[in-house]
Amino acid sequence: MFNFSYDKRILYVLIAVLVLISLSSLLSSEGALFSLLLGIPGVLVAITFHEFAHGFVAYKLGDNTAKMEGRLSLNPFAHLDPIGTLMLVFLGIGWGKPVHVNPTNYTRKMSMEKGEAIVSLAGPLMNIILAFVFGIIYFVIFKFAGGDFLNSTEGIIIMGIIQSAIVTNVGLGIFNLIPLPPLDGSKIIKPFLPYNAKQWFINNEQIFYIIFIFLWISGLAGRIISPAIAWLATWILNICSLIL
Repeated sequence: MFNFSYDKRILYVLIAVLVLISLSSLLSSEGALFSLLLGIPGVLVAITFHEFAHGFVAYKLGDNTAKMEGRLSLNPFAHLDPIGTLMLVFLGIGWGKPVHVNPTNYTRKMSMEKGEAIVSLAGPLMNIILAFVFGIIYFVIFKFAGGDFLNSTEGIIIMGIIQSAIVTNVGLGIFNLIPLPPLDGSKIIKPFLPYNAKQWFINNEQIFYIIFIFLWISGLAGRIISPAIAWLATWILNICSLIL
């Protein structure tokens, strides 16, 4: 029998080791440490808006659980999970504090399952929208700011923060679309599965959770989705450049 509480202790130890390894390599490289600092604002925005979107859409569907718990807020401290935030900052893959929802409160205009799928999709979709917003901001500054600003220390920092925010939002969005518990993708695909496949998926959720932990800790998850993140981030930047 899979022991989740025991597994979490092991998981936290492994995360601590990974973060320490990453931190030691960052401290040995001034450029890497600078990139890390530039990425922090993007991480805060990505996690905050991702979790807010879950709660906001659930609220619009009739569930006020997130509102009662103070999660309908754009205050980052309402949404940051310490471990997930550290993972996103240092390793590029992470999460926020899960928003609690009660599907039984959803409007009866749709099934609870479809409501869950819509609420789950809201987070990753918000990240993709944010990536577009930052892409537009990037090219607005690039087009209208003078060369002196772009080559200044302030300009380099601001453009670096925006670039990092684009990649972080794309990464968080795509990562959460992986159809494995506890990620959003596992709930998004359920309405599209045949009944028998759906039941098998639900009955074997623990196995999928183990697979997720293996993919995540081994780094395979990052390797699998990195090409998708790079492609989508490039595509968003190309679209934004065409718009402007």
